[in-house]
Amino acid sequence: MVAPGEDVAVDASADAVEGGEEPKVLSKSQRKRLNKKKAAEEKRRAEAELSGVQIDEDGEGNGAAGDDTAAAAAAAVGGEEGAEGAAKKKKKKKKSKGGKGGARQQTDPPTIPVPDLYPNGIFPEGEIVSYPQDYNTYRTTSEELRERERLEANVYNDVRRAAEVHRQVRQHMQKVIKPGIKLIDMCEQLEGLSRSLIKEDGLQAGIAFPTGCSLNHVAAHYTPNKGDNTVLGYDDVMKIDFGTQVNGRIIDSAFTVAFNPIFDPLKEASREATNAGIAAAGIDVRLCDVGEAIQEVMESYELEIGGKTLQVKSVRNLTGHSIAPYQIHAGKSVPIVKGGEATKMEEGEFFAVETFGSTGKGYIREDLECSHYMKDFHVGHVPLRLPRAKQLLGTIDRNFGTLAFCRRFLDRIGETKYLMALKNLCDTGIVVPYPPLCDTKGCHVAQYEHTILLRPTCKEILSKGEDY
Repeated sequence: MVAPGEDVAVDASADAVEGGEEPKVLSKSQRKRLNKKKAAEEKRRAEAELSGVQIDEDGEGNGAAGDDTAAAAAAAVGGEEGAEGAAKKKKKKKKSKGGKGGARQQTDPPTIPVPDLYPNGIFPEGEIVSYPQDYNTYRTTSEELRERERLEANVYNDVRRAAEVHRQVRQHMQKVIKPGIKLIDMCEQLEGLSRSLIKEDGLQAGIAFPTGCSLNHVAAHYTPNKGDNTVLGYDDVMKIDFGTQVNGRIIDSAFTVAFNPIFDPLKEASREATNAGIAAAGIDVRLCDVGEAIQEVMESYELEIGGKTLQVKSVRNLTGHSIAPYQIHAGKSVPIVKGGEATKMEEGEFFAVETFGSTGKGYIREDLECSHYMKDFHVGHVPLRLPRAKQLLGTIDRNFGTLAFCRRFLDRIGETKYLMALKNLCDTGIVVPYPPLCDTKGCHVAQYEHTILLRPTCKEILSKGEDY
């Protein structure tokens, strides 16, 4: 037998003879190195043949192979490991659509709190609209005004969180509300969902005011008290008006539910009038001009009920309003008829633009049992004689502050036998009652409402959604 490496030694001796030199006997270690060199040379030539690269006598290639061919050669010569290595080099990382901290998907029905859906803490904007007025066009590109917005980023984010909760709650409730549902059950379900999705945290986050579910001729400020078993009917026109708040930044938005299609023109009149008011609103716009735009659209609609054609009228003594932190009515009123005040809207203000279309007289009065109450925002210290009234006021301060509440809210936190104390607080002016507002009995009223923000560079319709 021939020992490994002897053939290499013979070849080397032969080469030496041809060159005129004395043949040399190679040591064992030299023969090993020559064997390794020869094996490496053969491997390189095999790779070159597969890749189409010619190897010259010096062992250098005179061509280049593509990445794909190299991968094939590596697979053929070096096995699976070589192919996988070449493939990894070519593989690109896929970017996730949401990016780091992107939004999660909400369940149906909604169960995940909205802050958990946005782990990065950035909530979606409302609908952005440019100011139509010529004197406001510079705002779109002004770098100084953009910087002002950056300074208010936390405020904007708080109110957008409240708006996103409002959208998700109302879109779910629109599937739930059907003829035959008890209004008190509907309100409690809606309010429970609002508390859950907003991640209620005392006065820092929660419900801004009681759920209004005014029926037919009742325009606003009705919510069922304990023991009220009113049921929604097919021919009813119901206004759902509810609010959410984060750090006092309130979203106030409303829509109308009617199952009988004869009321579709009434709903459309109010919805389009609200949109017209929002379109007319802007920095340095007079409030009376907004009211005129609303009335023009509202009263262009009519509907037929029982063979009679009725014109839709704007309710002239109801208005929209400005909103401030923990203050739902902040001082300015947005009329829904022409001839209102000439006060101007200002940069940075929040407004609830709401309209009421009626088939009655278009004039409301206070009537029925009161359910809505709110502590006067500007009230100072008022001495109270009744210990129960003092105790109730402390409860109101801790749980509601200057936000609106109703009797059901007091029942929920465990208050009992409080009517006399509540009346005392109303009589002294500390708490203001807000009874239901009614047009003529037998008529129907529709309502739509959005909260808008007059940002320095644009107008943002915060509560805008796919539904309205």
